[in-house]
Amino acid sequence: MARKNGRRFDVKRWFGIGLSLLVIGINYSPPVQLMRALPDVLHMTPGQEHQLNLGIPLNVSVEEDGAAVLASGDETLGDAMRTSISLTPGSTGESRLHFSLLGLLPVKNIQVQVQPERILIPGGQAIGVALQTSGVLVVGTSDLSGGQEPNPARQAGIKPGDLIHTVNDAQIESASHLAMVVNENGAKPLRIGVERQDQRLHFDVSPAIDRLDGNYRLGIWVRDSTAGVGTLSFYDPKDGSFGALGHAITDVDTGMALTVAEGQILQAQVVDVLRGERGKPGELKGSFLKEKIVLGSISKNNVFGIYGAMGKPIEASLYPQGLPVGARSMVHPGKATILSTVEGGQAHEYDIEIVRCTPQSKAAQKGIVIKVTDPELLSKTGGIVQGMSGSPILQDGCIVGVVTHVYVNDPTHGYGMYIDWMLEQTLEETIGEKAA
Repeated sequence: MARKNGRRFDVKRWFGIGLSLLVIGINYSPPVQLMRALPDVLHMTPGQEHQLNLGIPLNVSVEEDGAAVLASGDETLGDAMRTSISLTPGSTGESRLHFSLLGLLPVKNIQVQVQPERILIPGGQAIGVALQTSGVLVVGTSDLSGGQEPNPARQAGIKPGDLIHTVNDAQIESASHLAMVVNENGAKPLRIGVERQDQRLHFDVSPAIDRLDGNYRLGIWVRDSTAGVGTLSFYDPKDGSFGALGHAITDVDTGMALTVAEGQILQAQVVDVLRGERGKPGELKGSFLKEKIVLGSISKNNVFGIYGAMGKPIEASLYPQGLPVGARSMVHPGKATILSTVEGGQAHEYDIEIVRCTPQSKAAQKGIVIKVTDPELLSKTGGIVQGMSGSPILQDGCIVGVVTHVYVNDPTHGYGMYIDWMLEQTLEETIGEKAA
């Protein structure tokens, strides 16, 4: 009897293992992977054609809302099972595509958003960035009087990365303002309001006297501004907004994204290039503070870049009439170009190859992998270097993305972000949010 039970147990175990392997095999099969690669949202313009490869025969039906979405040849989408369809929207608005197996088992839904064609002036110009933070950022703590006195801020719980906004409910405007308020207060306890990881906290801190100079201090190092060189991504002539960098301006010590009290982008000249090498990212060296020609104001700084308004229309020698925006569903492996300034103040167009483009339904910085193929750019920089972040990526006559990161171990390769994600951050969505 024990032998039968053992044999029955072996059969169940092997059946379970076989079933698990079958599920894994189906999950990683090419047809299922093709289905997974389909976007949840498809951005299109009227008249634009897009091919969807389904991997397996499926029934397709369309739920019309505001956009007329047709298959090529004006065929009815739901009239037969298909392994691929070619979509051509005829009007602006939204529709939903429903994919099912035999018309019974739901498999996938795709929202089709059809918007008027948007024309942007591609950037590529080197820009200087000068940013004043909202509040002051704690970048470190230090002992007073050569270590003889305890650190007041550290004892109270204030940490590097905290953003100090208020002291005794009064707004702090700068590092010098904070130092003045603390010293004038003397040894009396202060109520300090900070922001930490999107939380507002308060700490009671009693300043201590620094015997080295007789001033009262909290025992912290703070920063209230930063400046550097980057690349303009685009300018919208319709509303005067711009986007740049493709990543946040962060504090060099804490890695925290800096909040904006006020900021400017300025005309810059690239004066030197530190070539990129394997394991050692290169860098563009720029000059902009001496001349201080202001181009626009910064209203927003986040993980996808900096955004704001231009003071006047920019001059673009390469594409003065602008280029249409290419939705991420249009991007494909193959030849492309980037616009960047690696010498002087003039942007140039350089050849690259899009090696891989990852389907994304949520905003992320690393959706595109690029390889620099242009001999001139390789000769000058070795590939992608710091300061080129924000360089627009062009493909098939459209702006499709921006450069965001370099491969540390191979400067000929880098990452790009779909332009869709940057456009969601532009000034249209931040009206009234200056110094947010």
